[in-house]
Amino acid sequence: MIGGRRPLQGRKIGDRRVRVDRPHSPYFRYTGPGQLTARESTLAPKSGGGRAVERTRRLLFGRRLASEEEVYERLPKKLALPIFSSDAVSSSAYAPDEILIALFAGGVVALQFSVEMALAIALMLAVVSTSYRQVCRAYPSGGGAYAVAKENLGQVFGLIAAGALMIDYVMTVAVSTASAVAQAYSVWPGLYDWRIEIGLVSIALITIGNLRGLRESGNIFALPTYVFVGLALLMIGLGLARAMTGQLPSAPVPAQVPAPGAEALTIFLLLRAFAGGSVALTGVEAIANGVPAFKPPESRNAANTMTIMAVLLGVLFVGFMFLADVMGLRPAVAGGGPTAIAQLGSAIFGDGSPLFVALQVATALILFLAVNTSFNAFPRLAAILAGDGYMPRQFSFRGDRLAFSYGIVILAGVAGLLLVVFQGDTHLLIPLYSVGVFVCFTLSQVGMVRHWIADRGSGWWWRAAVNAFGGLLTLVVLLVVASVKFAGGAWLVLVLIPLLVVLFWFIHRQYATSTRELALRPDQVIAPLHREERVVVPINGLSRAVVQAVNVGLAISHDVRAVLVVDDHAYAEHVRDEWARQVPGVALVVVESPYRALTGPFLAYLDVLDQAWTPDKDAPITFVVIPEYVPRHWWERILYNQSTNQLRRALLGRPNTVITNVPYRGEEPAIFERRGRLDSHAPPDDPGG
Repeated sequence: MIGGRRPLQGRKIGDRRVRVDRPHSPYFRYTGPGQLTARESTLAPKSGGGRAVERTRRLLFGRRLASEEEVYERLPKKLALPIFSSDAVSSSAYAPDEILIALFAGGVVALQFSVEMALAIALMLAVVSTSYRQVCRAYPSGGGAYAVAKENLGQVFGLIAAGALMIDYVMTVAVSTASAVAQAYSVWPGLYDWRIEIGLVSIALITIGNLRGLRESGNIFALPTYVFVGLALLMIGLGLARAMTGQLPSAPVPAQVPAPGAEALTIFLLLRAFAGGSVALTGVEAIANGVPAFKPPESRNAANTMTIMAVLLGVLFVGFMFLADVMGLRPAVAGGGPTAIAQLGSAIFGDGSPLFVALQVATALILFLAVNTSFNAFPRLAAILAGDGYMPRQFSFRGDRLAFSYGIVILAGVAGLLLVVFQGDTHLLIPLYSVGVFVCFTLSQVGMVRHWIADRGSGWWWRAAVNAFGGLLTLVVLLVVASVKFAGGAWLVLVLIPLLVVLFWFIHRQYATSTRELALRPDQVIAPLHREERVVVPINGLSRAVVQAVNVGLAISHDVRAVLVVDDHAYAEHVRDEWARQVPGVALVVVESPYRALTGPFLAYLDVLDQAWTPDKDAPITFVVIPEYVPRHWWERILYNQSTNQLRRALLGRPNTVITNVPYRGEEPAIFERRGRLDSHAPPDDPGG
């Protein structure tokens, strides 16, 4: 225990008492012998600028959350639905456009197959969502397709699934943002010229929202999701009621409608439309990746949320396509024309009516917020990969608000770059989309078949049959989507997935190599080592910082020498005289450098010292103690320690060498350096050497 007891004697008899001093209490909680738990006060900044930054950080992201508060950040189903399902649900807003545009290439007659396309995709949604319900229950630790494929198909297939998922999550952010802006300029066409700026600002705001933590992002994003679902269901209900009474109006013809295509109505055309509409299934797997984020019982709550999401998506998607068919809706050209949902809302609610405007605003908001699914699933997947050693370890670290901050920031940066490169155009981004997600669907379901066969628990045979059917179905769709979209940009995804797998393996190999190098033998007992030690202090003159470094060196070893690398012989002799007078007993070695270099001659001097080893003795440990002046203000740092930093970088990794920095900060430095000569009246350039 840190602290002590002091007996105190009062004025009267019986006033004797004991005062317990606990100097650690403002900063730590005492939790046992030799164990302290840090309080938030240990993170409090000391400077005025640091306190200002901390106030800004709290305003943007909120107070820091302790690890034990993580359980309170778990999500109930009513918040998990908008967080993990907004991507899938919102895809009903742009998937109909992709089907209509693809079919319209075959003329007006081809549009009659739009409902059949929607029903086929809805059937695939039912199979996939049923499969992922089983994934939620079988793999409650999360990971989705990556966890399933890794365990049942091998690590390579697991990494393929992970790479495909990561690409899909990035594309989700870019596509949903671009589509949201399209919904906005369907009502206000003047926003078209500002589509990229609006998209980047929205990504930045959602990034901040997610950095504030999981529960808080759910509170922020829940209302727009439920408003969109409510208005969309109202529009479908009114449309069906009017259709049954014969009062359903025809859809308005957009001013930018393209001329019907003359392409023949072939199976290839239908497959292209099916591939375009299959983007409606993106985001379905996000719930299986984020099972640990749910309140207990995690698996059951996640599986039930999966079912609710699938039902909502199926009803909205089929409902939109049915209304588009019976109303004779025509697709608008890309780049400013109204979307399918905007045309439906205009006809059913009335152009410019409050309900129509509310629907478009809610649609734009849910598409903006649909990226929140990726902002929760991508960082969790990256954290799982980091835990397995396939991503940099910092991706597994939680930030102040218990969010995986590194993954959130990286996702925002890459998606924003895609938005700029593709000029915020949904139709240019769509060909890169959905290939990755069907790779994951296929691997996940094939992996689940092997899981049930190995498990052979109750009902294993029908579970395996469902996954086998789903795996075959999604494999066929994957081949269709990849072939149809290959020339339009899908080839890039098929190239990026193997590249990501290679990157994962490279990171894993690096971590495995370092682990082997650092590992101790299980039977190894560590005893104190007795090796020769010496201290070398690089200096550029005589100063208080140098004297402090020498004193630190003397505390390490009696063998201490200062090394002055200089290109001025007269200055070297001056320092030698001052050194002998003021620092007696410590050797000074002068290394003249006619080529005016510092680092090379100093390293060569260390090499010369090392050549004195004998084969029968362990190499001595060389402590390089570097004096460093600490300026009083952050903006002064550029003026100091540049040579010191260069020398430190050169010494990193040198065998048998330990680098020790000795910072010095005084009211005023006593002696200043100026290009190799002593000058007590000039400002310091680099007093640390």
